[in-house]
Amino acid sequence: MTGVRCLLMRGGTSKGAFFLAPDLPADPAERDDLLLRIMGSPDPAQIDGLGGAQPVTSKVAVVSRSTEPDCDVDYLFLQVGIDAPTVSDRQTCGNLLAAVGQFAVERGLVTAGSERTGVRIRMVNTGGRAESTFATPGGRVDYAGDTAVAGVPGTAAPVALAFAGTEGSVCGSLLPTGRLVDEIDGLPVTCIDNGMPVVVSRAEELAPERIQSLRIQAGKLMGLGDVSGSAVPKITFVSAPEAGGAIRTRTFNAFDPVRRHPSIGVFGAVSVVTAALLDGAVGHELLVRPADGRPFAVEHPSGVLEVDVDVEPGSPPRVRRSAVIRTARPLFDGTTFPRH
Repeated sequence: MTGVRCLLMRGGTSKGAFFLAPDLPADPAERDDLLLRIMGSPDPAQIDGLGGAQPVTSKVAVVSRSTEPDCDVDYLFLQVGIDAPTVSDRQTCGNLLAAVGQFAVERGLVTAGSERTGVRIRMVNTGGRAESTFATPGGRVDYAGDTAVAGVPGTAAPVALAFAGTEGSVCGSLLPTGRLVDEIDGLPVTCIDNGMPVVVSRAEELAPERIQSLRIQAGKLMGLGDVSGSAVPKITFVSAPEAGGAIRTRTFNAFDPVRRHPSIGVFGAVSVVTAALLDGAVGHELLVRPADGRPFAVEHPSGVLEVDVDVEPGSPPRVRRSAVIRTARPLFDGTTFPRH
């Protein structure tokens, strides 16, 4: 049997198969075919592969040494379809990003520090930069800790992620339509991209076909073209916080509008808070600002996700900084065998 070396890792509220780029075919078509066979797609149960039969567990990270002088490693994120034979690179994943630095240390791409290690990461999908900082006592990654992440059982060591260059990283600008508010199917929405293209709307009870229609129309307005087969933009409904947070969210899966996202993605949360900080944008009047210096607690179906976003007002507005704390850990290290 011919297999591929793989490290299965949880990053934030996602789970994915991590590969070194040289271990996969260089040709994208051959690579994608191999990944579909590894993950068990297309099949709603992904019974014959590593996939977990839901979007947050059907993910792949491809990591390599970076050729960029300001980065240590390159991280390519691939979203693998479940019941469709698709592999998309049109977005990045901030949750799996939380495990990229540790993977780089485990595979020898980065030498760990004696106490803590910072890994500079280029997000290939968007061109954005991130720095991941985590504990490495004695030069080994320590995954144990007391940091809890909503949607993940137990606790683990904290991973600090700081972002740069995420503003407009997919669509080309923070406000891809050039407006704070657009109206689609009678609904006021704010289309935003601070690392993840998101369509923000006030909480509504919409039929799945209306959610998909909203997403497809917004995709065209945001310059993304036909997004019927794409994972972006995300649709997030916002409302007033109910658990002491900054804002309440519900995000829907692009490929299955009936299935609500169990939490919210890192860059999705960053983009929602960025929108809410803009005077006049959808959700601005709902935002409860935390005490000075505290992060924004974004409420979602599994709990809260704390993000730090600093926006400079203006025309256009600019993002000064965004950051988040996540956790990660390895689940399995070995060889995966794709189906023939």
